[in-house]
Amino acid sequence: MEGVEDSEGLLLERARKFDEAALASIYDRYHLIVYRYLYRQVGDVDTARDLAAEVFHRLLVALHTGKGPRNHLVAWLYRTAHNALVDYYRRQQHRRHLPLEEEIVADGNTPVEAAEHHLQLIQLRGALQRLSPNQQQVIALKFLEDLSNEQVALIMGKSVGAIKSLQHRALSTLQRQMGLCDAKDENT
Repeated sequence: MEGVEDSEGLLLERARKFDEAALASIYDRYHLIVYRYLYRQVGDVDTARDLAAEVFHRLLVALHTGKGPRNHLVAWLYRTAHNALVDYYRRQQHRRHLPLEEEIVADGNTPVEAAEHHLQLIQLRGALQRLSPNQQQVIALKFLEDLSNEQVALIMGKSVGAIKSLQHRALSTLQRQMGLCDAKDENT
């Protein structure tokens, strides 16, 4: 991991000087993970593309003003992507409902199964959106991006213990919201 951080540091050093090859390398290395993270949050290709472009635009502006990341580029990109998501949702007047994708119907399920699956996804997305922003971010980074507690802590600027606590509270809240808890669990 040290070699990665060293090469990332050298890449950032070159990028701060607006070395085109370094900037292209950063984009090539990290665009897909940023896009994937954003897509999983918004569920829309065009919106995720726009937000990913915004993240890299923010990187260029930060580098130009001398405020960009000095190390831990990936953590900076995830934080910036999260901030772009927050800004996006603040701008939204009304949340759109997810369309029933043709892929769901075409995957071999009966229409009833596809509809039930779609309704479960809507319920899960709604439950996730009712979590605090920090809890949403922990769930996305841990379970969708498959990052370790240490990586999530670095990205979010929190201790590993705080990440574990956020994750536990988020999962408990999701279980309650999705009706997955026993009645006896709710009384404790």
